Amino acid sequence: MLAATAAAASTCVLAAGCTVANSGHGGYDPDTLRIVLQQEPPTLEPCESSLTSTGIVVRSNITEPLIERDPNTGDLQPLLATGWRQSSDTEWTFDIRPGVTFSDGTPFTATDAAFSIDRAVNSDLQCNVDGYVFGDEKLALDAPDDTRLTVTTETPDPILPLRLSFVEIVPRTTSMTEKVREPIGTGPFAIEDWEYGQKLVLHRNDTYWGDAPAFARAEYQWRSEGSVRAAMITNDETDIATGLGPEDGAGDLGVPFQNNETTALRMQATEPPLDDMRVRQAINYAVNRTGIVKALFRGLGDPASQLIPSGVVGYNAELPLWPHDPDKARTLVDEARADGVPVDREIRLIGRTAQFPKIAETIEVLQSEFSDIGLNVKIEMMDTAGQLQYQLRPFPANTGPYLLMIMHGNQAGDAAFTMDQYMLSDGPQSAYGTTEFDEKIRAAEALTGQARQDAFAELFAEEPQEIMQMAYIAHMKGILGKSPRVDYTPNSATGDEMRLAEMRPAGSDRTDAQ
Repeated sequence: MLAATAAAASTCVLAAGCTVANSGHGGYDPDTLRIVLQQEPPTLEPCESSLTSTGIVVRSNITEPLIERDPNTGDLQPLLATGWRQSSDTEWTFDIRPGVTFSDGTPFTATDAAFSIDRAVNSDLQCNVDGYVFGDEKLALDAPDDTRLTVTTETPDPILPLRLSFVEIVPRTTSMTEKVREPIGTGPFAIEDWEYGQKLVLHRNDTYWGDAPAFARAEYQWRSEGSVRAAMITNDETDIATGLGPEDGAGDLGVPFQNNETTALRMQATEPPLDDMRVRQAINYAVNRTGIVKALFRGLGDPASQLIPSGVVGYNAELPLWPHDPDKARTLVDEARADGVPVDREIRLIGRTAQFPKIAETIEVLQSEFSDIGLNVKIEMMDTAGQLQYQLRPFPANTGPYLLMIMHGNQAGDAAFTMDQYMLSDGPQSAYGTTEFDEKIRAAEALTGQARQDAFAELFAEEPQEIMQMAYIAHMKGILGKSPRVDYTPNSATGDEMRLAEMRPAGSDRTDAQ
């Protein structure tokens, strides 16, 4: 047997170009889509899919919502629901698509839809999608038959269908008391294998109700260094690489696109010295947003004055950038010190490894800027799981003062999702607020049309004056590494939701792929 193996190897050498597996394709399976991410998903629990690192794998790949939002137009489109209508001020009715099965073969009905919404919104699981999309409101759900679902809200909700586009549907047999690591869904792919710390493999769901995806399998790996991910693209070791920077070396294989992410520092404003408005103002004056975008992001971004980008309902086009004025910042710190504020107390500056290109350098620049104005700042870089403890309520006890680098993507296109998360006093990702400002947010959320736009825009102008828990940095642009063998056009949702069914071999079309 050894002799036969040696002979085969000798033949391959003489033939100059054959490979042991998948001959003619460089040693990889051409029917497998290879993807490298910045970080491994901490979980594939569908109710956590509003977390970028989870949603980029789960959403519309393994599981699906009732309704999906077109990232290019903002329009809502039918998916597992074929239609919807408002029956009264507080009741909506959804028509459930017949003939759909989960990847394990069980049929999908309105009862599963009701269960999934109840699990994500009404349960005690503390799902991120609950806090991000729904807040404290409970929903009443009824499935009178297999193809009809009614959802009743406590108060009128003009954007309930948009909110439900964030709820991924799972079978009614899914645990109601524990989160799942590997879900079952109705999507075009299902989980084949997850070697934690190594790779995650999905396979095509042959019972999928929609168009069959072009690739039979998708294999995810993760590398924290952007230059490594770019090299995997240029060396034909992967087909898609996320989160690249202009300096990472992908060259012509790097595709720039406008994403919807905004970076900012969230200040734990209940802890001294950050509980003093002057110190928070000083931090804002110290940040050189324009310099960071130009020098570190290489122009792939725009300095930010608010937490949402243009195109989102509520964006305030008249809101100016906070000026970069280190002298003013030093004066404010000195004034606070003179009044007994402990400005020399150590402040933790927390960043997440591979959160975005040049994250480590950005954190170092910010530390330098804050040190220059007289603050005592210490850098702490964490992995995703560690950083999320500080980003999501309930926060760890006895943390002391800290500045947390966040990256917020408003994929839904409405400021309510940003306000509920980051501006309400008890928002799931908010560190500070007031009851008065909470009331203004709730009043804006009850409006529609131009009145809704105007009210949210005014709130973004008022927040830095009344609350100021943020130092906004930049509206980000992304670079996606893409192999020439794959046809795919990234869009503003790509950073949060990367639909594998939209990818196909170059030169093919959807008809050929089925």
